Amino acid sequence: MDELSPRARRRSSLLTWQHIASLPPSLPVVYCGGFNTQKESTTGRFLLGRSREHGVVGDMKDAWSNARVRKNVSLIRTYHGFKGDKQGALEFLKLVFRAFCLCWDRQTQDLHVDWILFRGRALIPVSSEVVSDNIDGFYPSSHYPVYAEFMLPRNIRLLEVPAQTEN
Repeated sequence: MDELSPRARRRSSLLTWQHIASLPPSLPVVYCGGFNTQKESTTGRFLLGRSREHGVVGDMKDAWSNARVRKNVSLIRTYHGFKGDKQGALEFLKLVFRAFCLCWDRQTQDLHVDWILFRGRALIPVSSEVVSDNIDGFYPSSHYPVYAEFMLPRNIRLLEVPAQTEN
């Protein structure tokens, strides 16, 4: 989602949610990416069903906070600006202050801007990880990716993919 405009992120989340809401409720949905905002923002609160936008409320869940096992929990931010965990002193103090302010609510103890959201009772997040891999201190992105594994019940059947016709 747009990294600069909260209004653009709200509109993007509403448009995406409208599409997700049009799908059959029994269909499991995974929605992931760089949202460029925290889960306690207007965008996050809307998608997670904690606020209303234009008369509708999302009903997604966060794989990170719902996973049975979480790895790299000390990385409470996913944006690192290619610095990894080597943040400057001022950035570190801001991070500690924000984490301290949020510590009373376990749902908000992460400042992730990259999320894996899901919908559907059939999806159970088993594990989630903030991946901090690098090669000699060089990172492939300015964001740490978030990874999740889901358990699916045996009764989920695959939808048949229509055969492609050649012209």
